[in-house]
Amino acid sequence: MQDIKELAKNARNAGYEFSLLDTKTKNDALNRIADILDKNKELIYKVNLEDVQKAKDNNLPEALVDRLTFNDSRFKEMVEGVRKVALLDDPVGKIYDGRTLPNGLSLVKKSVPFGVVGVIYESRPNVTVDIAALCLKSGNASFLRGGSEAFNTNCLLHKLISKALKDSGLNEHGVTFLESTDRELVKEMLSLNDYIDVLIPRGGEKLQRMCQRESAIPVIIGGFGISHIFVDESANLDKSVDIVINAKTQKPSACNSLDTLLVHKNIAKEFISKLLLKLKEKQVAVVAHNGAYEICNGYEKLEQGSAEDFYREFLSLKMNLTLVDDVYEAIAHLRKHNASHSDAILTDSLVNANLFTNAAGSACVYVNASTRFSDGGQFGLGAEVAISTQKLHARGPMALEALTTYQYVCQGQYLSRK
Repeated sequence: MQDIKELAKNARNAGYEFSLLDTKTKNDALNRIADILDKNKELIYKVNLEDVQKAKDNNLPEALVDRLTFNDSRFKEMVEGVRKVALLDDPVGKIYDGRTLPNGLSLVKKSVPFGVVGVIYESRPNVTVDIAALCLKSGNASFLRGGSEAFNTNCLLHKLISKALKDSGLNEHGVTFLESTDRELVKEMLSLNDYIDVLIPRGGEKLQRMCQRESAIPVIIGGFGISHIFVDESANLDKSVDIVINAKTQKPSACNSLDTLLVHKNIAKEFISKLLLKLKEKQVAVVAHNGAYEICNGYEKLEQGSAEDFYREFLSLKMNLTLVDDVYEAIAHLRKHNASHSDAILTDSLVNANLFTNAAGSACVYVNASTRFSDGGQFGLGAEVAISTQKLHARGPMALEALTTYQYVCQGQYLSRK
């Protein structure tokens, strides 16, 4: 059994050291991490395959197994993501503003690391690498607890990262991984506010809410949210079909894949008939509501929806389909059904586009674009720790700058307050 408090203390001390590292040292260590991962690709695949097979044997959901699995494109994306982080500007030490006050005090606002970033996550083993890289570049230590389904893969990735840190002359505790599947340790981790400065849960709503409820550490909620697309009466129907297919099928297990499609009633029959042809090719199941069921009658993968389905994050080849009277009803639906993540309107009406973007409470809101762009890489921010759906500090993709806070640096000429 690991002494979790001792691990956290070690991470805290490493965080002090990481906060003082210069940009070159951090970048050299990041490139060394990428190199050691590349060199051990086959070993990583072998261990990952064991985790995947165990997940299948335990009949875990298909979406979870998909998130867990490494393939060539995902592995390359992970490794190249570390190299890309090394190429990004250092977020530490930036001056936001400065001025000299009438009392003679010179004041500047400067970006600084948090210290120790705690992350609890499920399924995706690439998160271990992504977070380690982003925290290192932003001068933070990281304290990680991955899901039990990816335990062996995560342990190996952490071992390789630790070796790269040691080979770079850095404190290996700067990336700490909780090597235990004991859930009681998660509760203990949530109490370590003396050592962990901020906590980011990455997983389903149950994990997010538990951390909000039980953590003594400030929590940044990210990842969970129902994603919607509204197809307006004025939209180009053929182009809208392509966007819907992309948002639903490009990566169904992603948190920004489409969950609920809202279609203006005046174009519903024509649009849905076009859409069903493409949905059939991709084997997408349709949960139909409010008149959409009759339009979809005869579609092979069709279900009658209930009100509870609108609160479901499917994370698979399945989606809600419903009809609305206008953009106002679409907005009302978003507000009622947890539209906090990534939501889109497809329209050729500038008035409706502006109304939708102003009214939507989403962290990322789109006009005539797929919701699948909501991640740090697509925004040009590099890999992200999470996609924040809260309204304080950081929203949307949380990349390097979101892993810093700020301090006021105040300077005087032996100045005393009068």
